[in-house]
Amino acid sequence: MGGATRSWRWLVARMMRVLLRWSRLCCGGGGRGPLGRRLRLLWSYWRVVLKSLYFNSLCNSDSMLDAVFEPIYWLVDNLTRWFGVVFVCLVVALTCSVVVIVYLCVLPVILNTYPLHRVLGHLCYGHWNLIMVAFHYYKATSTSPGHPPQERRDMPTVTMCKKCIVPKPARTHHCSICNRCILKMDHHCPWLNNCVGHFNHRYFFCFCLYMTLGCVYCSISSMDMFIEAYNAVESYRSLDLQLPGDKVTGAGLLYSLLPPGYMQSSYQTAAPQYTFRERLFHKSIIYLWVLTSSVALALSALTLWHSILILRGETSVERHINRKEAQRIKQQGKVFRNPYHFGRVSNFKVLFGVEKRSHWVTRVLLPSSHPPHGDGLTWDAPRHRTDPMAI
Repeated sequence: MGGATRSWRWLVARMMRVLLRWSRLCCGGGGRGPLGRRLRLLWSYWRVVLKSLYFNSLCNSDSMLDAVFEPIYWLVDNLTRWFGVVFVCLVVALTCSVVVIVYLCVLPVILNTYPLHRVLGHLCYGHWNLIMVAFHYYKATSTSPGHPPQERRDMPTVTMCKKCIVPKPARTHHCSICNRCILKMDHHCPWLNNCVGHFNHRYFFCFCLYMTLGCVYCSISSMDMFIEAYNAVESYRSLDLQLPGDKVTGAGLLYSLLPPGYMQSSYQTAAPQYTFRERLFHKSIIYLWVLTSSVALALSALTLWHSILILRGETSVERHINRKEAQRIKQQGKVFRNPYHFGRVSNFKVLFGVEKRSHWVTRVLLPSSHPPHGDGLTWDAPRHRTDPMAI
């Protein structure tokens, strides 16, 4: 980057020198006249302006591009912040629509056709899943991800934030949308209108997990109803494309009372095969199955990705940082070890706050608002490592 910057500077300076020599030749007298002095002043001014763009070794072409694209970054960040409210309303609306359809369409069929033990199973699992989804989504959106205290000076820090101009602890990163530093930042989620950090990471992951399970459950439970509804919709669509009615006979006296030219056809409209309520039922089942199946596919991939990150003891931001660090250390003939990897099972225990076996039920399978492990400012080193590398 340094060589490219020097070559770029040399090329610009060379072009300016050629332009100055050409102006001197055009003006004559070596630029001793008023026009020549003015050109020399302009040359000195633009030379200072160009040098001000790279006044030290830290400023380069990347800094110039960041300055040029800063208005675009500002626009994207603000749009994302405002669209977050729209996304949250969309999640609530779609979830409520699924719940309404299940209560009005799916649940009556289950109560009337399934045996008692299956009915109890559907009622227990469905309501438990709904409670877990609603609880964790509310907590993920309303819980602060955690911010480093600005007034505290005795906390261990890694570097300084260039935006906040405050010390940053380990695993802390700046969110340009929230415009604040986030403890153990994973990413900014527009569907939550909130950052995913140290204090709400568990709520976010549990919401993704239980929402995926709920969508898979709805998709499987309504599969047979979806097939029947789809066939019914196709049948009355084909009927709508046929003739509008049946031929009427024995109504000559009625036709004689009508004005001439009124009846252009001897057909009357037949009674519909499906009522409006039945058609609405079929379309609601199709909407339910398509929506839950699509969300299940997309959200299962996201949940799987975050599960892999948790197994490795990383966040989404640290994944990219650790990859670059591993490549750099590999060139030195060494092996990179994540300083926050406590083991695959232990990583989940740290995330869920599991300290004993009963916590897998009370803190994972049941709604729980217990705080996460640690304060997000300091991190214990794993047993296999005594000198944790700060990220």
